[in-house]
Amino acid sequence: MSTGNSSPTLWKGDLPKIGIRPTIDGRLGGVRESLEDQTMNLAKTVADLITANVHYPNGDPVECVIAESCIGGVAEAAACDDFFRRENVGVSLTVTPCWCYGSETMDMDPLRPKAVFGFNGTERPGAVYLAAVLAGHTQKGIPAFGIYGRDVQSAGDTNMPADVTAKILDFARCGLAAALMKGKAYLSMGGTSMGIAGSMVDFAFWEKWLGMRVEDIDMSEFIGRMNKGQYDQAEFDQALAWVKENCPEGEDYNSDETKRSREQLDAEWADCVKMVLIARDLMVGNPKLADMGLNEQAHGHQAIASGFQGQRQWTDHFPNGDFMEAILNTSFDWNGKRTPYIVATENDGLNGATMLFGHLLTNTAQVFADLRTYWSPDAVASACDGYQLEGHASDGLLHLINSGPATLDGTGQQRDADGTPTMKPFWEITDEEVQACLKATTWHPSITEYFPGGGMSSRFRTLGGMPATMTRINLVSGLGPALQIAEGYTVELPEQVHDTLDQRTNPTWPTTWFAPTLTGRGSFTSTYDVMNRWGANHCVMTAGHVGHLFITLASILRIPVYMHNVDESRVFRPSAWNAFGTDNLESADFRACENFGPLYGRV
Repeated sequence: MSTGNSSPTLWKGDLPKIGIRPTIDGRLGGVRESLEDQTMNLAKTVADLITANVHYPNGDPVECVIAESCIGGVAEAAACDDFFRRENVGVSLTVTPCWCYGSETMDMDPLRPKAVFGFNGTERPGAVYLAAVLAGHTQKGIPAFGIYGRDVQSAGDTNMPADVTAKILDFARCGLAAALMKGKAYLSMGGTSMGIAGSMVDFAFWEKWLGMRVEDIDMSEFIGRMNKGQYDQAEFDQALAWVKENCPEGEDYNSDETKRSREQLDAEWADCVKMVLIARDLMVGNPKLADMGLNEQAHGHQAIASGFQGQRQWTDHFPNGDFMEAILNTSFDWNGKRTPYIVATENDGLNGATMLFGHLLTNTAQVFADLRTYWSPDAVASACDGYQLEGHASDGLLHLINSGPATLDGTGQQRDADGTPTMKPFWEITDEEVQACLKATTWHPSITEYFPGGGMSSRFRTLGGMPATMTRINLVSGLGPALQIAEGYTVELPEQVHDTLDQRTNPTWPTTWFAPTLTGRGSFTSTYDVMNRWGANHCVMTAGHVGHLFITLASILRIPVYMHNVDESRVFRPSAWNAFGTDNLESADFRACENFGPLYGRV
């Protein structure tokens, strides 16, 4: 199911696998023998479930491997561990229908996300083993997730209950996201943009919490490669022709005094396309460069996320990064549909990390935006001849907008099975949806006062009714990273109302109107409170109500969540978190993350 097109990617080769560990009662002489088939069949059922529902970013089904034998004691546990290392297993899931010897059979790798599924049947005490081994994980400081069905099943029941299925798949997606990050890089293209704290890239965050490295380059690498023609010329010609056909140029909102000539705009378009190719090649490499004798440049920086400083040292002199960021963050380009490249505007690495989380959890493109404005119902009515917000927006709106970097998937022109606007994994996007996204987007000469070096900025309006999740990682002195989450819906306003509000900011930028779901508690008492308590100027929007996945991934990495509106019934964290409090779960999360420390902090 992978791309099959010519886009370079790091998502190939030996990607981390999910390992299934069937543990068993080790007593020979009748007990173990009676359980061998049932235990191994349970492992096969779980592996099939995961493979059918979880995908790598390239679209291929995730590969599961099962231990070569059931694990009844420490020798078989050690053999399984050796096997998993040879097979590049990055996530482990232990399954059993029966009692097993806890510390003898457990997965002791402290860096491998892990869960234990104890079958809820009364014939054999799988639940007893689950409790015992989770106690061992907690006592030894190796947190694991516990999966236990709500309803008792008979020993021969091979059906997988919905609650068990949901937890297995949620854990698999989140564990895989953590495993996919390990050993990869964030590419910082430039430095700090306009004093924005998020673009002061913190190496310790990437290394200790995510298991990644930070690679640095200066933005002069772009102009150097542009001047020397260090990009695939054939692809550039193909790309420029595609852009001329598919990226309609909209109105020039510059004053007559600041408008650029047609000749200048054409040159900017060409430079914008070159910047896309160069940024991509810097991230993931390109074998075509080796064919040109550029063997060092062909390697890239092994970056699964990046950020481009742009303002102002670059944008005062050269075209801005809007087109580059928008196209790379999109699920398609001149090479066809493909995995999005994650690129943060203004080198906001914290937003880049949040985008990376959302992408790896859902395999979809992510919207980068400013959390620009809270519009109260009264303010909207005052500005728009008494227009009254209603529905999801009845308590007001958040205006998500930035200078053109948002993925074109964010138009909302892709649809789920019910016809609701969404953003889909690239392999599910139809050709018609690609064209709809392109047609819904216009490209405008950037406002010269903002960007003296020129460039093209996108404009679109996200369709309403999309379930979505707004997120952001912030760094806090003395605490480290902390995550904010707000589930809600996109909102579609009447055209005149939209234009009145939108043009108060900048008409050349893409807009998403977002209304968080209010719970009446904490930061979600009102839409104003969400805006007022957001920790930075930027945010990420992911399609779907997936806040629970962010919470689970954050717990794997030991990043506390300090603001969310996810119902408690959907929150899934390691069982060790229970020992830090079961009433105020937000506080318990902080204590647990502080106690265990960053996932890679001991390395």
